[in-house]
Amino acid sequence: MPTEHIDFNIDAAQGFGIFKNDKETELLDYVSSVNISCGFHAGDPLLIREFLLKCKEKNLTIGAHIGFNDIQGLGYRPMDLSVDEIEAVVLYQVGALAAFAKSYNLQIDHVRPHGAMYKTASENYDFSLAIAKAIQKYDKWLNYTCLDNEILSNVSAETGIVVNREVFVDKYYTQDFKVDWNSKNYINNDDALNRIRTILFSSQIKLGNGIFMPVNCDTIHFDTKNPNIIQLLQKANEIVTPTQVNYNKAQTSGWV
Repeated sequence: MPTEHIDFNIDAAQGFGIFKNDKETELLDYVSSVNISCGFHAGDPLLIREFLLKCKEKNLTIGAHIGFNDIQGLGYRPMDLSVDEIEAVVLYQVGALAAFAKSYNLQIDHVRPHGAMYKTASENYDFSLAIAKAIQKYDKWLNYTCLDNEILSNVSAETGIVVNREVFVDKYYTQDFKVDWNSKNYINNDDALNRIRTILFSSQIKLGNGIFMPVNCDTIHFDTKNPNIIQLLQKANEIVTPTQVNYNKAQTSGWV
């Protein structure tokens, strides 16, 4: 079955102080939603405000990009948190971004974990469930974006939270439908574009063993650290139709 509607997303405000990724601003013209860092793993107040205003200018959907309190390690170091601690770090970050958004007559629509938090959420049901419940405690209408797998489906069934099922466009997948987190390389642009085509036209993804696996994909993530991301996003925009992606607002995806 073809995928009727899809969202392209990137992370933004992935820096602090003098450390910034200037490439992020250029990418905003090619996506429909943006996950803005909330200050724990990256994102200082001025950078958060800057990207909120840029998203407002381009009418992009805004999400809270939450992570572990690990700005020195950019949120890539795992942490063992209790349920209460998970709730606290989620609420703190979502609340911070929401306060900024409210002051500019904006609203956040979804929450997406970062780095080690994302990896843990994609592999640990209890951890992912705790994130979902914390999101709902803040606002039951916020959506939860994470890796498309059985854990996310079960969390959605348990809590009733609306989830955005995400697929990585440029990362390697293992033969058991898991992201190969150990690989520091990205698949080449041709393979990434073929992955998008396969998702759009047959709702499948090619795994490491060459076998195709069905996916329920709502959003495709583009990694801003990929050195070829600008060219990839430009080409990706050429292979979708206006009815599949609404770049002004991702309303047709069904989760905004």
